[in-house]
Amino acid sequence: MDEGKKRMAVLVGCNYPNSRNELHGCINDVLTMKEVLVKRFGFDPSHVQLLTDAPGSMVLPTGANIKKALGHMIDQAEAGDVLFFHYSGHGTRIPSAKPGHPFRQDEAIVPCDFNLITDLDFRQLVNRLPKGASLTILSDSCHSGGLIDREKEQIGPNAATTNNNPKVPSHSPKAIPFESILQHLSSLTNISTSDIGTHFLEFFGSDASLKFRLPPLERDLFESINADEGILLSGCQANETSADMSPHEGGGRSYGAFSNAVQMVLKEHSGQLSNKQLVMMARDVLQAQGFEQQHPCLYCSDQNAGSTFLWQPDQC
Repeated sequence: MDEGKKRMAVLVGCNYPNSRNELHGCINDVLTMKEVLVKRFGFDPSHVQLLTDAPGSMVLPTGANIKKALGHMIDQAEAGDVLFFHYSGHGTRIPSAKPGHPFRQDEAIVPCDFNLITDLDFRQLVNRLPKGASLTILSDSCHSGGLIDREKEQIGPNAATTNNNPKVPSHSPKAIPFESILQHLSSLTNISTSDIGTHFLEFFGSDASLKFRLPPLERDLFESINADEGILLSGCQANETSADMSPHEGGGRSYGAFSNAVQMVLKEHSGQLSNKQLVMMARDVLQAQGFEQQHPCLYCSDQNAGSTFLWQPDQC
């Protein structure tokens, strides 16, 4: 990766204020990450776009706005550019149409308007990258393992998921159940059907996820055949939840457990870290804090597993 190329980021924090799905630390997560990107990784502040649902936000993190921001970033990219997407908010799982899928469900993030962005959407974004550019996704959300469809698993599900620690910190899971999303969409469309795709197409139209707009056979066109430059650091396994700490639970500060773990690792290690090292160290931090049911994962090519996180220059 050549030095001197552009570094661009889209940071999304969704707290869902004044709703039954309200979280507390997501906006803090991305504000802290912006500071890290600028001070440590050499990002120009003007190339870091923040989308949050904080009161007074001019551009809300809706599904359409997030995809527009990511698409614009990719359209600007050239060979050697370093692209970064940090999402902190709710995640969910939806029924999968793919035979033999490990959990028979697909992963998605939940923007503030519930217009899901799915693993297929992220696969399409990665496939659009110009040759030589990279896109690192850090998703601090529930069920985020596998969020780039068909990306190779480097650090995956941990078999030892039994909880032997009675002192797991009190927290809120960053997940909205599929049934709750279906119920919400049904109230918007007034259509009586359990087919969630029907609701998304009716209410969001062309802004709906590719998963609901494309026929099943066309979805296979987005399959990744060769190694690509998509890198996913997920806050947990596909069948797990990620934790959100309120001010009371977090000792006066609100934060996402995974985002906080990553930032702690980066603070304690000023030198270059590979993507694999960063994820394994974040796992250790979470375990030490009592989060034994949350296992961050890494999905990327073999080469990128050992590549430096965000291609940190030697002098940083």
